[in-house]
Amino acid sequence: MKRMRIGVTGIVQGVGFRPFVYNLARRFALAGWVQNIGSGVIIEIEGVPFAVESFVQALKTEVPPVAVLEEIWADPCELKGESDFIIRKSEAKAERQVFVSPDVATCADCQREITDPKDRRYRYPFTNCTNCGPRYTIITGTPYDREQTTMAEFTMCSTCREEYQDPSNRRFHAQPNACPECGPSYRLFNEQKEIQSGEPIETARQLIADGAIVAMKGIGGYHLVCNAQDDKAVSRMRRRKLREDKPFAVMGGSLDILKRHCVVTKEEAQLLTGSVKPIVLVKKSAEYSLAEAVAPGNPYLGVMLPYAPVHYFLLRPEDILVMTSGNISDEPIVYEDDDAFDRLSTIADYFLVHNRRIYCRADDSVCRTFQEKPYWLRRGRGLAPAPIKLATSGPKILACGGELKNTFCLTADNMAFISAHTGDLENQATYNSYRDSIRHYQEMLNITPELVACDLHPGYLSTQYARELGLPVVGVQHHHAHIAAVLAEHGMDEKVIGVAFDGTGYGTDGNIWGGEFFLADCSDYIRLAHCAYLKLPGGARAIQEPWRLAAWQLYSLYGPDFINRAVPLTSRLQEGWQLVLQAAEKGINTPLSAGAGRLFDIAAAILGIRTHIHYEGQAAVELELAAAGIQGKALPYQIQGGTPLELDFSPAFEALVNRMEAGADYRSLAADFHATVAAAMIETVGRLGRMTGVNKVVLSGGVFQNVTLLSLVVTQLEKDFIVLLPKMVPPNDGGLSLGQIAVARKRSEGRCV
Repeated sequence: MKRMRIGVTGIVQGVGFRPFVYNLARRFALAGWVQNIGSGVIIEIEGVPFAVESFVQALKTEVPPVAVLEEIWADPCELKGESDFIIRKSEAKAERQVFVSPDVATCADCQREITDPKDRRYRYPFTNCTNCGPRYTIITGTPYDREQTTMAEFTMCSTCREEYQDPSNRRFHAQPNACPECGPSYRLFNEQKEIQSGEPIETARQLIADGAIVAMKGIGGYHLVCNAQDDKAVSRMRRRKLREDKPFAVMGGSLDILKRHCVVTKEEAQLLTGSVKPIVLVKKSAEYSLAEAVAPGNPYLGVMLPYAPVHYFLLRPEDILVMTSGNISDEPIVYEDDDAFDRLSTIADYFLVHNRRIYCRADDSVCRTFQEKPYWLRRGRGLAPAPIKLATSGPKILACGGELKNTFCLTADNMAFISAHTGDLENQATYNSYRDSIRHYQEMLNITPELVACDLHPGYLSTQYARELGLPVVGVQHHHAHIAAVLAEHGMDEKVIGVAFDGTGYGTDGNIWGGEFFLADCSDYIRLAHCAYLKLPGGARAIQEPWRLAAWQLYSLYGPDFINRAVPLTSRLQEGWQLVLQAAEKGINTPLSAGAGRLFDIAAAILGIRTHIHYEGQAAVELELAAAGIQGKALPYQIQGGTPLELDFSPAFEALVNRMEAGADYRSLAADFHATVAAAMIETVGRLGRMTGVNKVVLSGGVFQNVTLLSLVVTQLEKDFIVLLPKMVPPNDGGLSLGQIAVARKRSEGRCV
């Protein structure tokens, strides 16, 4: 006989791992026990040696669908002569690191139950099992047991308790287990908080069909919901939500209905139907017929499929609903009931509310595909707080992230836990949520940081927060963090040519950076090239009003006579533009920016596409949309200087003016501008590759959300270089926190993550 003590770490709590172990032990006729501890799961098994070895092998290969094994260790121990295998009550021992499962979309078995009139969970909106349902959003502490979730407030009925205690049942130790007799329930209110009669979800569905806007409480927060085929309802939501132009996401009742309105590739379908079920950006089809106000002027649409039981009742297979975050623009998603009535009462006509507390908010994850692979734009529900594995172990660090699209990150051993999307910290409600979330992550993951990493920008609230903690601080340059994040994901510690293109980042020369070419590894970087500095007339207002940048650019090219050029911009200048240019000429409130995002702003304004923006990056987004499907030709540009090189796009802007005056279509010029930036980038990387002998290139930064530009650049660079892109973290500022971790670890330990 042989006895082994086995430890397992990873996502092994709340995912049916203990019943899996129990049934595995019974299969091999082994005695012993399994137990949750703070760090994962401990198992002791006893039996004939062949059965013990077979058990250990099966443990590694036959895991439950939602479990993720990180480490398994096994040591011999003394025989105890046990005759049965049991599941012990959990203990909280933080021997190593505990992992918490993200929320998991409703599995096929639960879908069948909620649509079967003979099943006791027919149409029950909180149906779940060990293979699906809420996890992260309801967990109040670890180990993951019912008393440490918001389901502790609901006592299981005798039938649910039998399921919960039966190791052969799919709901064995499913902590959110419930049914209509003992679990949470929905109620429907009007904006005066008066309860509405009728079955709540069906009544809400009818109201939505009739044109109402409903604030619906879901898994990670509230959604604002209306009929995506009702232009009046969608336009009303847009006005009330203060969201002038940015597209809304929609949820379809089936993949077939999404395919009726959109072109869905095989890879996109896999994302839509997987266990995460994120919002996926797909192309509209020729048969697209949703309300114009859903995604005005945009050939792409953010779509998703039902991921919680309530969605299956709210949507029929042929339905499509707007399903957008429950917030006022730029605020975090609302997740508490009183807050929902306070903040959303000016938007929603009705409130569909359940009585299970959401402990942690989690917005929907957002993804698109590139080269037939997922290209994540936002980490949220379904992804956070699943860890990203690092190449080596290191100290416990908190990385505070940036200011916009903020995420933070905590590390322990060789794991990095990136938070769900927090949002823009310039908003006070978002900043308060940010601080609360950091505290909860530290408690939930049992991580007390020894070191804190942050952006170099002294004005960022995330930087100020980092410096208030009383810990050693590592400041990380913004664009170095973009490059280091990709290196960390790829487990690399070697020098690469890092191309970081975005709009804004604090530079070590006191100017704004954002069009950067580095020779970089995790520890340091050398700035080898950058986009030429441009004046920002009016400072931050120039980012909100691209006409300012464009007017200054044309003034620099043509002097006061620029106003007579036959381009759309000159007829759309805001009153007082002369004073803006006079101030810029004198250097009054005109910081210098090398941000690549500003180049797209200038081009969009010159071509008359966008002179004022209502959401971040809008001018660049619309410039890309104008160029869609057109093969552009590079305009003139200059690469000058020594180290660093400077990329000057003034000749390209002059060419845009000349060609527009000659009658060229603005769409073809938009495509030409994309081709120009791509050509300049490719030429610069080629020069730097020859100069340094480095053959690996990292591309990151918010500009690389532009798939038109990304495709042009990657296609050419892959002929001569190994090109590395983000995998599970966004290229935008949502990936900064991982890069800050990589740099802080390298500098503190003398080696890269």
